[in-house]
Amino acid sequence: MAFTLELTSEFAQPYIKNYVISIIRSFGINALVHQKKGKIICAFESKHEKLQACLGAIGDMLPASCFMSKSDFYDIEGEPESLPDFEPEYPFSLGLCPSCQKEMFDPSSKRYYYPFTQCSHCGGQYAFFDHYPFERVNTAMSYIKPCPTCEKESVSFGRREKQVLNSCHECGIPVKLIHKGNERYANDAGSFRTMFEVAAKALRDGKSLLMKTTMGYRLFKRSERLERGETLMLVNAMKITDYCSLINDEFNALLSIERPILHVALKDEALRTTFGGTVNVKYPDEGFSILLGKELTLQEIDYIVYRDLEEACEADFVMDFDLNIHSQKDMHLFINKEIRFITSGERVAFPSRLPYGTDTLSIANGLVGIKDANGMLFDHMERFTSASTLKVNQLESETPAVESANFHTMAEDEASFMSVIAEHHKFGIKTVGAYFQGDPSFLYYDGKKVIRVVPPHPFNPVGIIDKMAALREGSDRLIDNIKTKFPEIYELLLKIERSDADLFTATAMILGLEEQSYEGVMKEALKFLGKGGLQIDTKVEDNRFNHVAFLSSIISYQMAGVDSVYLSYSIFESFGDYFSELITEIKGKTKATEVALCGSYFGGQSLFSRIQRNFKTTPVLMNVNYPIGKENCVVGGVFI
Repeated sequence: MAFTLELTSEFAQPYIKNYVISIIRSFGINALVHQKKGKIICAFESKHEKLQACLGAIGDMLPASCFMSKSDFYDIEGEPESLPDFEPEYPFSLGLCPSCQKEMFDPSSKRYYYPFTQCSHCGGQYAFFDHYPFERVNTAMSYIKPCPTCEKESVSFGRREKQVLNSCHECGIPVKLIHKGNERYANDAGSFRTMFEVAAKALRDGKSLLMKTTMGYRLFKRSERLERGETLMLVNAMKITDYCSLINDEFNALLSIERPILHVALKDEALRTTFGGTVNVKYPDEGFSILLGKELTLQEIDYIVYRDLEEACEADFVMDFDLNIHSQKDMHLFINKEIRFITSGERVAFPSRLPYGTDTLSIANGLVGIKDANGMLFDHMERFTSASTLKVNQLESETPAVESANFHTMAEDEASFMSVIAEHHKFGIKTVGAYFQGDPSFLYYDGKKVIRVVPPHPFNPVGIIDKMAALREGSDRLIDNIKTKFPEIYELLLKIERSDADLFTATAMILGLEEQSYEGVMKEALKFLGKGGLQIDTKVEDNRFNHVAFLSSIISYQMAGVDSVYLSYSIFESFGDYFSELITEIKGKTKATEVALCGSYFGGQSLFSRIQRNFKTTPVLMNVNYPIGKENCVVGGVFI
């Protein structure tokens, strides 16, 4: 009999499985480790004298994952006859595992305060990766020769076995801190600690810090407000729940190996006054940010504002090193009770592998899917040196990236919808659903292809006032009333007419929100603490969403004195009913058996909760391993 440990994880990326394998190999225990159908199953040689020690090490060392829900153990027939093995097929961008963090703060360690600390299964590996295959010669660290200790680690059992980017103070990368033309270099434990102390004190004193990290460029500053695109980094784990209203799953996710960005409600009154009711938050992930966070806490600073950048910018202080890096968009995670999914971003979800596919080269949003002997590999196009294919599919909104006699374009909503079908392996099964990332569209998969049942109807702000006046009998009086009694609203409508605003930008402008976007309306809705909203007009015209009726309805309620918080909540509740009713109608007409949703707008709590309530008897399919947003198009494009 083989003792079997079972870990439940719907996420298909292999880093947790490979970490377990590394621990097992270090104890020399024969085992079989498989990952499939939402489970990592580890069958051990049951009579091995070190089995209990190995299981204890797994419990102590294995990093927490926001996708891992529970564990179990039991016996199965047979005994494993060899050590399990793994191959680092592609690099990840993950937080640091507990063992690497402990090592980085251990004064006796050769990586004490070394910001490039990582192992084979954690850290910002992708930053230094140039092209496949994933070997040191194909990374920015190719010219840095590992010291004998690091070389030995990479060929010895343990968590750094097969580590492509292994380094330490002895063979590592010097870092410089630049201020007003003066440069301070760090290349050992003492100088690195001093450097991060100086950087933290500069932030304490109100200076800005541009830091090149293993996740890309980050601009740090202390601020009295959060601009669009900025995130609140909570650097003191002991104070997180003092500042934020979190459920346990959200707290655990912040500190997980994935280190996602979460949108949460603030609890601390001072922070609510400074930043508003809800914000995007993150806990330090890679070596540079973790070390900076440690020094900030010593300065009694519990949080800092930062922005991810694609390239360097000016700042009071600049922390830099002489290696080229590549960055990825950070992962935004949605959590609602037992449900979690990635709303947007590339980090953690890409690179990735789908074990099945077609001989189609899919190109979308800078990502590409390439077929090889093991299925489909998805990554940035620049990471591949060549590819052969019978067919090319690329988003219709993009300039063709390759020449092919069999070149085709694809729509974003159709590709995104197909990614859900492909990920859940629902090929040949009738499915209906919707895409919502901009203008909503409703789709139907007939078992062979995706069909737009209700195509997206782009919002056009030109002539919006005349359209409102002609909406229905008596609507002209509404416009006259707005013009005479609510001139500020009328001026907003004139401003919208002269702009290129999308629907939610126009909505936010009418509501008087500072953040004029979908995110701004969503944040306003999250301030509502009551139950039940107003019915916003989502009247369908020619089987399409009527933007004019929608905005007119909002203005009418606004004129009646309804506040922006209640209106924002009502907007998403009404959208939830709109999607549910139309999907149910299409489902009945097509005899479809499955419902699928995609598009990052479904990652809003108010909207998702309403849809979840409406479909409580019908499980809704959404992406699990890939973002529900436009990044999933590259996956669906393989099967269009």
